[in-house]
Amino acid sequence: MSLEAMDFTPGTGQKGTLGRLLRYMLPYRKKVLASLVILLLATATDVFQPILIKIFIDGYLIPRHFPQKAMILLGGGYMLLVLLTAGFNVAQLLLFQVLALDIIQNLRVELFDKVQTLSLAFFDRTPVGVLVSRLTNDTEAILEMFMTVLSTFVQNITVLVGILIAMFALDARLAAYCLVLMPVTALIMMLYRKVTSPVFHMARQRLSWLNAKLNESLQGMSVIQAMRQEERLRGEFGAINNDYRRVRFRNMQLNALLLRPLMDGIYLLALMLILWYFGERSFSHLVNIGVLYAFVTYLSRFFEPVNSMLQRLNFFQQAMVSSERVFQILDNPDTAPQQEGTDHPVIHEGRVCFEDVSFSYDGRTDVLKHISFTAMPGQTVAIVGHTGSGKSSTVNLLMRFYPVERGRITIDGTDLRHFSDHELRRKIGLVLQDPFLFVGDVTSNIRLGNTFVSDSEVVGAARFVQADGFIEALDQGYHAPIGERGATLSTGQRQLVSFARTMAMNPSILVLDEATASVDTETEEAIQRALEKMRHGRTTIAIAHRLSTIQDADLILVLHHGEIVEQGTHQQLLAQEGLYYNMFLLQQGSTGLGAN
Repeated sequence: MSLEAMDFTPGTGQKGTLGRLLRYMLPYRKKVLASLVILLLATATDVFQPILIKIFIDGYLIPRHFPQKAMILLGGGYMLLVLLTAGFNVAQLLLFQVLALDIIQNLRVELFDKVQTLSLAFFDRTPVGVLVSRLTNDTEAILEMFMTVLSTFVQNITVLVGILIAMFALDARLAAYCLVLMPVTALIMMLYRKVTSPVFHMARQRLSWLNAKLNESLQGMSVIQAMRQEERLRGEFGAINNDYRRVRFRNMQLNALLLRPLMDGIYLLALMLILWYFGERSFSHLVNIGVLYAFVTYLSRFFEPVNSMLQRLNFFQQAMVSSERVFQILDNPDTAPQQEGTDHPVIHEGRVCFEDVSFSYDGRTDVLKHISFTAMPGQTVAIVGHTGSGKSSTVNLLMRFYPVERGRITIDGTDLRHFSDHELRRKIGLVLQDPFLFVGDVTSNIRLGNTFVSDSEVVGAARFVQADGFIEALDQGYHAPIGERGATLSTGQRQLVSFARTMAMNPSILVLDEATASVDTETEEAIQRALEKMRHGRTTIAIAHRLSTIQDADLILVLHHGEIVEQGTHQQLLAQEGLYYNMFLLQQGSTGLGAN
């Protein structure tokens, strides 16, 4: 599936998105209120500064009268206003930034929690890099909005209101003329948002593609180098990168046209209007130079917040697009199957029963068709078949990674859907062909956050699966560090650690998904001996690639195109000389077959 198909479509629109973002501020009402109060004080002290200059010009400079006490009061008052304005601005900016960090911290946790609940089907069709981009780049853009855009808009709108009030106090008629600037400014902002919104959507989308391609390349570096695919990957990455550059350049062009140059032109026209107005009045009325100075100063200060807001529109648009992308994940209904009902059944014996189960990933093509079998406690049921026959899908349904929509799976006679996730994960142990180890040490990977598993039980589980030999040979033993995905260990060692992890939970049901397929012969023999002990008293369902590993299974199911075409013990299936017989013949050869 292409990256274009993987990306999500735009969501609810910027108005609804902004309202939803602002609701994240509700738990921080006190901080918001304190910030607004300090902001009002900063605005008042800032707006009042030109008034003092106006008083000085009209009351003292033009009459050339400079009493010492008045000069000290005006000068000291002006300096005090400047210092108070700076102090209030620092305080409110700090409060807004702390508020932004708190909000984004909670949003990231909420987003990460949501990702944990999404179904495996969602991850099947979504590149990891796209999700990483949502969790990092998009939330960082939202943080930028709360830190700079929101505080800037609130501050500058408050300043604009204060400036207009001061203008009306000085000259109501001229202030009324200046009000025309408000709808013009709002129109420019609306035009900017409308024109740039699609560009920002494309930019964030291309950035997600970059992350997805980068993640894929880093994870598959060994294959890329072994198959000499560096040139191809370099070309693909370069094409996406060039596309991203093209979209960002388009954004820069729009910014250059719609932001500062346009507002500078409007500012010059407004300045010409003020000078014309006072020049016209000077022929018939006395013009106060202080009032003229105050108006010109206010006009300059009027356009400073307007320009600041227009510059921040760039970040605002990015944040809105990023917010839509984040909310699309938070609102995604494709969650993992959940417990149905209010009862809390418990798994005691571990009897597993598939009753006429059929399943499809896409809703069109069935990968499982009318699967029925029973695995009794203490029994081992092996599932074999060619690639694509439905072996792993059977395990995925038992683990409730995907919902059972047709047929029924029961454990101890209770429908699988009625068990809690905690009970299922606690009582069903899963070992995969490619074990996943986390960054940490050996002990933390065996315990896996289960605090009820003691250190002695960790050691006991490792000894049980015969992993203690290589663990104790490590430099730091059970505290030896493990790199990402267990890169510091061999494949067989990683598999043994995953076995120990499973046994530390002491599950009632054991699920082995080709657990020995990547293990060398010597290690496999050790694991097989451990498996013999592990299976006692447990229901074991094993997907097998090597038929030699399941010859002692109580029941072998042979899948072909999603259907059970043969079932029985090893000897019974060989006697049928069907599909199992041919698979065994291919693996063992005629000599091996005759020996059996």
